[in-house]
Parts: sequence; structure tokens; C-alpha cells
Amino acid sequence: MSPKMDAVQADTVLPARTSVVVIGGGIAGVSTALFLAEKGIPVVLCEKGHIGGEQSGRNWGWTRVMGRDIREIPLGLESLKLWRRMNEITGAETGFRQAGIVYLCEDQATIDRHEAWLAKAQPFQLDSRLVGPEELKRIFPGLGRSFKAGLHTPSDGRGEPTKAAPAIATAAQKRGAKVFTSCAVRTVETKGGRVCGVVTEKGRIDCDTVVLAGGAWSTLFAGSMGLRLPSLNMLSSVMRTDPITGGPEVAGSGAGFSFRKRLDGGYSVALRASAVADVTPDSFKLFFDFLPHLIKERGEMSVRFGARFFEELFRAKTWRADEVTPMEKTRVLDPKPVASSFGKARDKFAAAFPGMSEVRIAEGWAGYIDATPDAIPVISPVESVPGFYLATGFSGHGFGIGPGAGKLMADLVAGDTPAVDPQPYRHSRFLDGSWRKDRQEALL
Repeated sequence: MSPKMDAVQADTVLPARTSVVVIGGGIAGVSTALFLAEKGIPVVLCEKGHIGGEQSGRNWGWTRVMGRDIREIPLGLESLKLWRRMNEITGAETGFRQAGIVYLCEDQATIDRHEAWLAKAQPFQLDSRLVGPEELKRIFPGLGRSFKAGLHTPSDGRGEPTKAAPAIATAAQKRGAKVFTSCAVRTVETKGGRVCGVVTEKGRIDCDTVVLAGGAWSTLFAGSMGLRLPSLNMLSSVMRTDPITGGPEVAGSGAGFSFRKRLDGGYSVALRASAVADVTPDSFKLFFDFLPHLIKERGEMSVRFGARFFEELFRAKTWRADEVTPMEKTRVLDPKPVASSFGKARDKFAAAFPGMSEVRIAEGWAGYIDATPDAIPVISPVESVPGFYLATGFSGHGFGIGPGAGKLMADLVAGDTPAVDPQPYRHSRFLDGSWRKDRQEALL
């Protein structure tokens, strides 16, 4: 089942020309369009389905800096600054609440891991700190079991995925951006090696710049242009509960499950070990790139071989501008969730918070996370195609850092001083192999 997104009133008349075309209406795409429009740069956003219809509307809803790779912390901080103002920026309810997040620790090994992260994150002067069992009971009234400690970040928060991307897209329109839904971009056209336009299913648009923010579709689209973008799609399942009173305001994760309060008074809850890595043809091509990540996350996911292998094996890899593309054949990726995880997640939630024992599962869904080998996004120009940019590969962090990513991308396109250092997110790291060195340095 797909979560019900807030509606966006799409534009209807495709312009003959604009300055920038953004491909993809997820959180990164709409944020890019918003901040380009704020700069007065003409921008058209083209979404093959509906705004926020894939992972941007299906995620946990966390907006966090805590626990992030050190390279992502500056982007996370920039995003949190924007999230705190997002209702004001959009003039709408995005669901953001600075309620804090806690990682619950059951054993000393988990505490040691968080202490190591705190030491590396110390230069950023975050408000993250380890708290003991008594303070956990204060943070979580009604906590019914004992934990050795918790890593708490009061400045982290939560947003509402079904509201945020639509609100940002509408805010971009109010600033002059054009937003088109059910409008897949088929090809990017070049002249003299430089971007000069796109062909959509509804017609051609002349432009100087294209930003690909296609989420789980980005690798396929980039590949159709002959570009290398190593990414695999991981299945993540989430369920929501009916509204219930007396539950925790602070979001949390630990003891095998994660949760956050929703605006409707219910909870989004997920079993941490329910992620699925489907074996696809790309899995073999990228096996050694992803092997360290698979080893590290082996307790958090399962590997599965099934129908998706053959779907991707026989899916078109290239197409002409006058051909129907795979994106038009599948407007919205709506995979079946791991339904068996929902009851387990609810039971773990109720075991930790006995007051939640009567909570009822309302619905569940799944989405595809576009993951890079180093779990760091690509927010970057593509050097071999002047005028072509990537904002993708968010590896499950896209909702939280999406606004900052959009701000950074808008700065890069405009040639302005970037909001944060873009060097960690460069596309070229996957072409020259430097991502392996970057990853190793971040682990030290």
C-alpha cells in the first residue's frame, strides 16, 4: 500500500524554454527547485508520477544529525536549520517538530560505538550526549524496560513525509517554479557536448542545466546517458499505527525497532532487521564495491533472489526520445513490504512501552532506498557533461538532509558560494576510486 500524499496542483502548459530542468519530485528535487526559484532562476521540475510518491513519502520521517557519517554532518546541520523554518518557508504544515531522537543501548558494545562517534563529531559541537537509565526514564515516560544507556540529541527532530515534499513543491511554484507531474523526462539533449535541453513525454524543453534527482531511478537514467553511477536499491518496510494517547514524543531506535510520533497521534514503526537487498544484475557488477557495506549491515538486512532480478535483466537500458521509457511504464515504485515485520515491530514497541500494548496497525508500505557504496550521496556536477548535475544516492538519509542538499545543489548550479563544502559528495569519486580512501579516512 502506498501512503496518501498531500496533493500538488501541477502546472499544465509545458514551457518551450527554461534555465534549469529538475528530474524527480522527491525531497531533494523539490528542494532544489525551491532554492533555485528563490534565487530568481527559471526552473521546471518534471516528475514521472506524483510529488513525493516514492521513498520521500515512505521513510521514517527523521531529521537527524546524530550518528551520521562525519562527512554528512555539515549537510545535516544545514538541513536542520532549514527544517526549523520549513513551515515558515513553505507557508504550510510540513510536520517538523524538534522533539529529539535517542538511540537506545542494550549492551556495552553499542555504547562504545556511540562514544567513538561522539569523539569524531566533537569538532561540530553538537548537543549529542550519552545518558544513563534514569535520564532515559525522564526522556521516555512510560518506558517499561531497562536500557544501559542512550545517545540523545535534543536538537534532532521529525517531519511528516506525506506532507513535506508537496509543501516544498507548492512553495517553489509560488516563487515561480513550474512543476509537472505524470511527465517523465525521456532524454537529455546536448550540443557540442553541453546540455541544451530535455525531451519529456509531453514535449521538448530547451535549457542550459539539468539536475537528475531521480532517487531509485537515477542509476538507470544516468546509465542511459553512458554515465557511471554506482547505486543499488534496498527495500525498506514501514508501518503506521492508529492514533493512541500517552506515547513518547521523542523519536527513538534500539532493541531492533525504530519509531517516531506522527501528526495524527499515531506512530511510524519499523523493524530494523527487515531491510531487503534484492539480487539484481547490478548486484554482480557492483559486488566488490558494496561488499564492505553488506558485511557491516549484515544484521540489518537480508539478501533475496527473486522476480526483481528478471525484471531488471529484461528492462530497457537505453531508449530513443520518441519511445515509451521504463519510467512511464512504472509511474510509482510501490513494492510489497515485508509484512511479517509489522507485527514484530509492534510487539517490540509495546514491550518497550507497555502503554502501547493496545496499539493497532493501520497500514504498512515499502519503498526503495537508493544506496551508494559509501552511503554518501552524490550532489555534484558531472564533469564529462557540462550542465548536467546529480542529486541522488542518499542511502536512506534523503528526507533528513534533503533541504540542505537542495540548497547546496542550487548554489552549485548558480555558481554561488556553496552552503557546505561539496567535496565529499562529488561524482568523480566513483570514477577515480577516491571514494575508498575517503571512506577509510572517515572511519579513522
